[in-house]
Order: sequence, then C-alpha cells, then structure tokens
Amino acid sequence: MAELATIARPYAEALFQAERSDLSAAQEWLDALAAVAADGQLLEFAADPRVDAQQVFQLVSGLLPKALPERGANFLRVVIDNERLAALPEVARQFRALISSVTGEVDAVVYSAFPIAEPDLKALKLTLEKRFGCQLRLRVEQMPDLIGGIRVKVGDEVLDTSVRARLQQMKMALSA
Repeated sequence: MAELATIARPYAEALFQAERSDLSAAQEWLDALAAVAADGQLLEFAADPRVDAQQVFQLVSGLLPKALPERGANFLRVVIDNERLAALPEVARQFRALISSVTGEVDAVVYSAFPIAEPDLKALKLTLEKRFGCQLRLRVEQMPDLIGGIRVKVGDEVLDTSVRARLQQMKMALSA
C-alpha cells in the first residue's frame, strides 16, 4: 500500500497543479479512469507483453462513459507509458485529498436503509458539518441491512446510528 501511495503521489500532485483552473472536472474524469483501472482483467490485459500502449489506451478510453478531454487523454497516455495503470485509483484518492486541503471540504458517505429526501439530506448535512467541524461533500448509498437509521463515514471516523448497530449493542450487553 505504501509503495502504491508513493508511486501515485507525483501523478496526483502534477495533475493537481496542471488542472488548478477546473479541479472538479478533472476529478470527474479521473474518478472515471480510476473505476475502469480498478478492474483486474483490464490490468492483466495491460500487463500482457504482446499488447502495446496504444491498444491499452484505446481499451480504457472505450470503457469510459464520456470521452476524455485532451489533458485527460494525455494524462492517461503518460500513466500507460509508465506502466502505472494500477496506481490510478490511488492517484484519484490523493487528488481528492489535495482538493479537500484547498477547499476545506471533506468527502462523507451516508449509508441509509432507505432513500433520503432532499430536504432531509440538507438538514442532515448541516448537522453533520457541525458535528465534524468541516464542510462535507455527501454521497448517499443505500444499505438495506441497516434496517433503519444511518451510518456516516467521514475520513477514518464512523458515526453509526443504525438499528443494526443498536441491536448489536443490545446483544453484547445481554451476553456480557
């Protein structure tokens, strides 16, 4: 893990400096690249010595939901030429961290058993920003096995107010 982080750092920093004028657009296409590059079969294909860099580039580009801008295509070519395709998910993570350090926003994931209405999500965001003391970029994911309530992950911190967590606490208290 440390080695991958070390490999990814210069790519994330260089991209951050080059894309400073439109970080959110760069984050969007970088996240798409990272999602594609996380596929094990793609990495096997890219590692095959019979496959050249242009073939890998065409395959990755073809798997993206939207065409890459010119800078994105150039970035992908550099990553492929240097055989660093496997590092793209870590590059995206570090790039997001660099953006957060500048904007002060932190990514947060809200897991909920049920869909959350927009007004409730706004109120939840305000409450969580007070609780964590920072601006949050919320992403909501449904997780039916929570039964009810929510589970929030901000960085390394987790706030779990789900019914499942409370049932587990009760189970532990009763078995102790």
